[in-house]
Amino acid sequence: MAPAMPLTPKDDLPGPHPSFIEVAKSYIFEQQIRQCMAIIHMNENREEAVRLQGVNWIDQVRKALQLPVKTFHTAVVYYHKFRLVHSDSEYQYQDAAAAALFAACKIEDTLKKSREILCAAHNIKHPAQEWFTPDDPVSTPVFEQPSKVIIGLERLMLEANGFDFRNRHPDTMCVKLAKWCGFQKEDGMTAYYICIDLYRTFAPLKQTTTCMAIASVELAARLRDFPLDRVVGENGLEYDRWVVTRAEIMETLLDLLDLYTHNKQYTIIGNEFPLDKFIAVRIALNQEVTAKNLPRYTNWRSAPVSDADSSSPTTTKKPANGVKTPASRNGLTPRSPTRDTPATQPSPTAGISPSAVYATRQIGARGQEGTVRFMLDAVRAIKEKELVERYFRVEEEEYEVEIEVANPPARNTSADKTGGRRDGDRERERDRDRDVRSHGRDRDIVREKERERERERDRHGEREGHRERERDRSPRRDRDGYRERDRYAERERERERDRERRR
Repeated sequence: MAPAMPLTPKDDLPGPHPSFIEVAKSYIFEQQIRQCMAIIHMNENREEAVRLQGVNWIDQVRKALQLPVKTFHTAVVYYHKFRLVHSDSEYQYQDAAAAALFAACKIEDTLKKSREILCAAHNIKHPAQEWFTPDDPVSTPVFEQPSKVIIGLERLMLEANGFDFRNRHPDTMCVKLAKWCGFQKEDGMTAYYICIDLYRTFAPLKQTTTCMAIASVELAARLRDFPLDRVVGENGLEYDRWVVTRAEIMETLLDLLDLYTHNKQYTIIGNEFPLDKFIAVRIALNQEVTAKNLPRYTNWRSAPVSDADSSSPTTTKKPANGVKTPASRNGLTPRSPTRDTPATQPSPTAGISPSAVYATRQIGARGQEGTVRFMLDAVRAIKEKELVERYFRVEEEEYEVEIEVANPPARNTSADKTGGRRDGDRERERDRDRDVRSHGRDRDIVREKERERERERDRHGEREGHRERERDRSPRRDRDGYRERDRYAERERERERDRERRR
């Protein structure tokens, strides 16, 4: 008989972990980007330098390997999202760029080995006499360790992107819109190169494919002095048809102008036009922004400024183009983004935790405690979170109990100090006795349950001992039966011998 189950569950044993859910984010807005940078303590100037160096490294290696532009687009997006999660002190930007390009080659079906990527990067920096080939035995010790690093970072790249393989390629749309507007070959090439330079900013994380293509075409038209009536206005591109707004296109244009104004040496067409040309275009756009009262950044949610935001380690530069930011309109500064931190809300750096009991952590740390699951459907993740939370919700009920307390006897003021202390000790003892009696019933119930379990265990032990004794008696009974049968057979044989003698 099995031992009796305890009457009360063992609350000290932890239950199963509800697992974490990471929801893929197709779009990440400026407010979220700044919040992620503040969490990883990334300085804005440092971030801009590392971003441009990494994208430039990807572009050079991509050209050396003759990879298509779509692979470049995917690699840069993965590189940007990876840097929003991991601090620059955890990796070298060359390793992160190589891992992003390695993952993009698999996603876009332009397969390249990690050795080939490292070999191309090595050959770019060295003269022809020191070039290596991927299958050269001499290059094996050179590329062995970096290759392992790239393969290890590839997993982090996919996790930072939420295993979302949906990518946007605005170059094709840009070429089609340039043809529709009547661009010449030189104008169309300028728009195409602007579309590639756009990936050196965070615009690919924030905008749609059509928005990036239209912004590239418009900026090319302004730089080439092309008639704007075919691009902007009633006879131009229809924004409603392409499901874009003027505010989104203006944000993309200003991001491009910031890039060409401050870091034109890292771009493709930055050196083809003088700086005065970019400033003139910026002035025209600033006038339109002021006239139409457009925000600098779209999809910006307002909230009160907190002390934690005011002490953010990031430094926010004022817009060089003179455009009013949301701070000038709603009393906020861009360094106080109001999006909830990734520790409490779904974001590119944090998933939806199914239970409030388990705090959200980084993906690697969360994977040590429970399973991290990646989803593309945010609605399904929210429904599953609500369903699981019902099983991890702790409900408590508070109630008040009135206990009658007898009035203590009056103290004898004429007693000496020693007697007064003795009376005070007695009163404290009586108070403790009352508390014990008030909770005595609960303890008696618990003790009775414990005694019942002890008695059940004793009865079970007695039954087991009885069974053991029965098993021990069985062999002895068999031996006694054999001996009795042998005696009976011996007596029968004696009787037979007597009968024979008598005959």
